[in-house]
Amino acid sequence: MMPPTLGVILAGGLSRRMGGVEKSLLDLGDRTLIAHVAERLAPQCENLMINANGSSSRFDTMGLPVVPDVVPGHQGPLAGILTALEWTAAHRPGVEWVVSVPSDTPFIPKDLVRRLHEALQKGQHPLACASSDGRLHFAVGLWPVSLRDDLRQAIVDKGLRSIRDWTSLHGCAEATWPVETIDPFFNINTPDDLVQATIWLSEDIPDDRA
Repeated sequence: MMPPTLGVILAGGLSRRMGGVEKSLLDLGDRTLIAHVAERLAPQCENLMINANGSSSRFDTMGLPVVPDVVPGHQGPLAGILTALEWTAAHRPGVEWVVSVPSDTPFIPKDLVRRLHEALQKGQHPLACASSDGRLHFAVGLWPVSLRDDLRQAIVDKGLRSIRDWTSLHGCAEATWPVETIDPFFNINTPDDLVQATIWLSEDIPDDRA
């Protein structure tokens, strides 16, 4: 049986390659990018939260808790993961795991959380990340709430900024997905990426591929 897991949608980035617009709120078809992510992630998790800085009102239609980084300075997705771990410990004490997904990955697999847990159980590492096409996606990962103090120390005391660097300290199990029609972890960084995602969406790719 899969352990209870809280999902965090990472939306704290500055979207520089999108000209600074709020990338997660861009429309893809009839929904925003973040709404696509939430729709796929919610059935896999006990609860969802959004990690985002600035005014939370822009996410009011999502009906989810919006929590800013617990460390200052826009320090990237690693700070978002720390935020989710500490928020979960404080507000969902029965949940021991957090799964993170960027807000710009609208095709995440519907078996993401289950397969990350399976990879963790098979391996010898306390962390797990998704991979596809020979590449690890460090922001798509499974993190134990019990390591929140370790992560805070890594960020605040050691100056760590990279998820890759933190996982290298502990070891990271890998859950791999095939790339058939599209990469399920395709992320939208540029206007051209959004155009490509719109084309794929219109092709109605089956869920077992996306």
